[in-house]
Amino acid sequence: MEKNCYEDYSKFFQVAESEFSEFVKNIRYEEVEQAADLIQKAKEAGNRLHISGIGKPAHIAGYIASLMSSTGTPAYFLHGTEAVHGSCGQLKENDVVIFISNSGETAEMRATVQAIKNNGCKVIGVSGNPASWLAKQSDVHLFAGVREEGGVLNRAPRMSIIMETMVLQALSVVLQSQEHVTPQQYVRWHPGGKLGELREEEKGTKVC
Repeated sequence: MEKNCYEDYSKFFQVAESEFSEFVKNIRYEEVEQAADLIQKAKEAGNRLHISGIGKPAHIAGYIASLMSSTGTPAYFLHGTEAVHGSCGQLKENDVVIFISNSGETAEMRATVQAIKNNGCKVIGVSGNPASWLAKQSDVHLFAGVREEGGVLNRAPRMSIIMETMVLQALSVVLQSQEHVTPQQYVRWHPGGKLGELREEEKGTKVC
């Protein structure tokens, strides 16, 4: 490996260690709890959860929608740009939409979030800027900010994507806990693969 490549590679992990440690130390649990409460109230009223983003956050949105659905909170991916071209039709009034945007300021994101709000939905914004347009437009804001991305140009979303994923994974843990998901229920949702098998210590547990 060339010296410059090794130095960049090494710096990436140094940045990752620093950013991850800082994120975990400063995570705002009250925001996660507020987001979970908003989602639970929507579920109790018969409404649904959607996850959206544009660019790299859109890939995270698809994963988080799948994760939420597999752990007791059915969720639907909302395409971040198709939303303003008819996909807002999947929304019902009082649904909740989680929208992911590192800057919270882009023009495309603003158009989509405004359309979501115009359809009567609540918004949980996820961004790295608590003073951003997205944060101000959100009913609840989840902070996922970083100082450095970890790449050569410090531009491509690397660390920010990790932190956006982490805060939403934390939210999924809270929601799963509130749903009291049992091993038996989890296995019914995962009939394929090793996740679809009960572990020995789980076989005697009861379904609530």
